[in-house]
Amino acid sequence: MEHRRRTAVVLAGVGVGLLTSCTAQQPAPATSPSDPAPTTATATARATPTRPGPAAPTGTPAVVTTGLEAPWSVVFHDGTPLISERDSGRVLELADDGSARAIGTVDGVVASGEGGLLGLALDDRDRLYAYSTAADGNRVQRFTVTGSAGSLSLGQPETLLDGLPSAGIHNGGRIAFGPDDLLYVTVGDAGQPDRAQDLESLGGKILRMTADGDVPADNPFPDSLVYSSGHRNPQGLAWADDGTMFASEFGQNTWDELNVITPGANYGWPTVEGIGNDQDFTDPVQQWEPSAASPSGITHADGTIFIANLRGQVLQAVPVADPTTSTEHYLREYGRIRDVTVAPDGQLWLVTSNTDGRGTPGPDDDRILSVRLERG
Repeated sequence: MEHRRRTAVVLAGVGVGLLTSCTAQQPAPATSPSDPAPTTATATARATPTRPGPAAPTGTPAVVTTGLEAPWSVVFHDGTPLISERDSGRVLELADDGSARAIGTVDGVVASGEGGLLGLALDDRDRLYAYSTAADGNRVQRFTVTGSAGSLSLGQPETLLDGLPSAGIHNGGRIAFGPDDLLYVTVGDAGQPDRAQDLESLGGKILRMTADGDVPADNPFPDSLVYSSGHRNPQGLAWADDGTMFASEFGQNTWDELNVITPGANYGWPTVEGIGNDQDFTDPVQQWEPSAASPSGITHADGTIFIANLRGQVLQAVPVADPTTSTEHYLREYGRIRDVTVAPDGQLWLVTSNTDGRGTPGPDDDRILSVRLERG
């Protein structure tokens, strides 16, 4: 296996300051079972109203913060936004006025190409999980976050999983806790497509693990973290209210994908890209040409899956009730969009990615933007 699971505390300190085709045979799965947009970062984000109905962004997004360096992911620690910067390895917190300060730098991050400090997630104890690229591969680490808003600090790392395939491209990198309180991790093929069909490799997979990095008893393959296979470079995870799991995926030259993920399913890469109508593989529920999409982070709000797109420079809205359709918002208005999430107050936050080496940054890039969601 191309990975190592560990739960020992890593002694390396945390400094303060701060992206074919041969197919291996798959064994059968085991039997298992929004108010006007805010002009400050957190003042409105700490309210938590409940608003039913389908959602759509409305109005012109407001600027939350500017001057970020290749931001990748944003989560909310007790209402305070925390942001990962891919290349610097820093985790930032945002103040009410939109200013950012580093709470720590993840030690040993090797930022090259699409690698670096990528996805963030928080568990129900507000511990921070981070996916990053190190010298010996991608890894998932856990950190305590101490202090209060304005003076937060990142604790020592505990490495839960390391040695994942890494390269200058196709690192995956999105992590999120599902409605089952288990941690899901997207891992790209790291430029070697055959990994996606090899269950002995964790490359080209979506993984499912406990908060301590262990294999859940009801995972689809015995003693394996693999939840689904046949992925090229998945970078978005979200769940609808009924528990349906969605994942976005970068295609090669033909089709980008939005998939509904089921345990043990094989999504075809590299044998199939997009809808292949092959009974051995699970087709995406929607596909787009890469030039019009390149989907990264996704989120769910009231019956809608929102998708951040890089090359397409657009926010797509996909209704859960009919995921074969989508609506475009803000086409080429803000450049590349890396991530999208819902703030605690119900506002939709967009994270741009114009300073990642592939965009054309403006004077204020990169930015986080906030927009009100209109609910039916």
